[in-house]
Amino acid sequence: MEVSLQRLNHAYHIEAVNQSGKSIQLDASPDVGGGDLGMRPMQALLAALGACTEIDVIGILQKQRADLEDIQLTVRGERAIDQIPAVFTSIHIHYAFTGNLDVGQLKRAIDLSLDKYCSVTAMLRKTASITYSFELNGSMLN
Repeated sequence: MEVSLQRLNHAYHIEAVNQSGKSIQLDASPDVGGGDLGMRPMQALLAALGACTEIDVIGILQKQRADLEDIQLTVRGERAIDQIPAVFTSIHIHYAFTGNLDVGQLKRAIDLSLDKYCSVTAMLRKTASITYSFELNGSMLN
């Protein structure tokens, strides 16, 4: 696995490109001289966590032939205060499911992702507690 990074301006705007040519743009915050032209690296890390677990959960539910219409995630992270590096100390993932789905099936899919399959979760757990909540068709379940 390899990702190449190219600076796009004379500040901190960067494009990261994978081996397939897919890219994301990253930048620093304006208060340190960035132009807010892309995600900040720590935001991209939360996005990677969300994508990792979402892909797992979709795959698990597909194997179970669940009637998943849609899934949306929100990932929030808290970082260490007054420390350098300011690592994540807690992360909360909220899953919002739409479809004719079984609550037990959803919980099992999430637990399998977070406890067994998601590599990003395994790495982030070294510094952060990771919790989750979920809803089905607009109703909170935990």
